Amino acid sequence: MGRRIITSQLQAKGEEAKLDGYFDKLIKYIPTEIVGAWIAITGLIKGASNIPTNTILWILFIIFTGLTAVYILKQTFQPKKPLAIKQTSISTLAFIVWVFALGEPFNRLSSYNPVYGSILLILYNLTIPLINPVEDSNKKSV
Repeated sequence: MGRRIITSQLQAKGEEAKLDGYFDKLIKYIPTEIVGAWIAITGLIKGASNIPTNTILWILFIIFTGLTAVYILKQTFQPKKPLAIKQTSISTLAFIVWVFALGEPFNRLSSYNPVYGSILLILYNLTIPLINPVEDSNKKSV
């Protein structure tokens, strides 16, 4: 199973390729590898002493956000097909939502409330599989 979301038979490579349903799309939209790495790194940083934790977490958050976009673009790349920009954008935003829900580094902001992160995570994860990331490859250039 590739990471690219398949919503029409025209996008499928072979006779036996199946279309992605709700849960397939949910799994493909969430960058679990990146979120897992984020959880591991924040655990390491919180356990370290004598380092500027907040600054490092914000820098890593920016790096991981960019890394998510590059990683998803690479994982969804297929020759002779347009880049999966919509899927990449949704997955990158999913990473941001997950980090917000997990707390670090947002919990250092005075206006942060973990309830908001949890609500946002639930709503985002329930709605993203409803989005079809179909890139119109039938567009003819003029």
